[in-house]
Amino acid sequence: METIAGIEIYPIISLTIFFTFFVVLFWWVFTAKKEYISRVSNLPLDN
Repeated sequence: METIAGIEIYPIISLTIFFTFFVVLFWWVFTAKKEYISRVSNLPLDN
């Protein structure tokens, strides 16, 4: 792997995408309206 030029950027990009996804996910969870979360969580039970 050390002989491939430019290969060192791929783990950095992967980590950045992974970190960004989970930061956005946690931000959405903590800022979501509680009524929306309870409505969506009850959807499987409404059948």
